[in-house]
Amino acid sequence: MQAGRAHNGESENQSETAAGAGVKRGIAMSFGIYIVGFLILIGGLIYAAVLLHIAAHWIAVGAIVLLGLAILKGVQATRGKDAS
Repeated sequence: MQAGRAHNGESENQSETAAGAGVKRGIAMSFGIYIVGFLILIGGLIYAAVLLHIAAHWIAVGAIVLLGLAILKGVQATRGKDAS
């Protein structure tokens, strides 16, 4: 029984290590891909706002704010950790 438990413990540690490596590789998303995705989102929201007959100046304000958020979040998500 104990040998079976030790074997299960080893396989759990190995799967956690493999899962951790996959997560670390997934984080390395390029800034360009992040911004393209956000621009598609902003475009869809602009289209919906036009269909809802929202005033053009409010659409422009919303788009500028979302673009700023996209840049901030893109830099935050894709920056590397400091060496210090």
